[in-house]
Amino acid sequence: MANRPLQDYPHIALLPETLDGVIDLKTLFGRDGTVEIEIGSGKGTFLLAEAQARPDTDFIGIEWASKYYRFAVDRMGRWGLNNVRLIRTDAAQFIAEHLGDACVDGFHLYFPDPWPKTYHHRRRFFQDINLRQMLRCLKPNGWINIATDHLNYFSQMQRVAQAAIDAGHAVAIPFRRPAGAKDGEYVGTNYERKYKPEGRPTYTLAIQKKLL
Repeated sequence: MANRPLQDYPHIALLPETLDGVIDLKTLFGRDGTVEIEIGSGKGTFLLAEAQARPDTDFIGIEWASKYYRFAVDRMGRWGLNNVRLIRTDAAQFIAEHLGDACVDGFHLYFPDPWPKTYHHRRRFFQDINLRQMLRCLKPNGWINIATDHLNYFSQMQRVAQAAIDAGHAVAIPFRRPAGAKDGEYVGTNYERKYKPEGRPTYTLAIQKKLL
């Protein structure tokens, strides 16, 4: 991961044990502005590029793998970013328990674990219950941006999204290409750059919360 010791940056790291109920995002970032959340931030490649390109937007990255989380904290801290917070926790639980209603402008979900075996599909993040929670947390006209290279998972994503659309809770919108995406890339994450040379296609999906 790195040839030097990883540093901890307390202003970047959001510790689960310090959370009690719904987070006040204005207090967390010291300002009242746009807030976007990446589910599965990995080494922080997307967050780094996006936070640098959009300093007026605040970002929360959620990552379960300890080694990636620690690497990303170190990375954001070394770049001196003040508009990023990272937490190592279960994304579904964090969203359900610690995010209030209509407080998030957008969610990013890029190349999530596809859990390819059929009996593991229930572990996939993008399913009905989690989509309902994300839509609850989104501000009016808030959006969800998704990319995956796994066709079976993408088919499930389409079904879940379509159910929300049919129920009148969301509408389909064009995919938002992030600032860090280079020519020929959809997102610009480490995962995409690792597997793109193998010819793996990328499937994208984006929906917006519908005003009722």
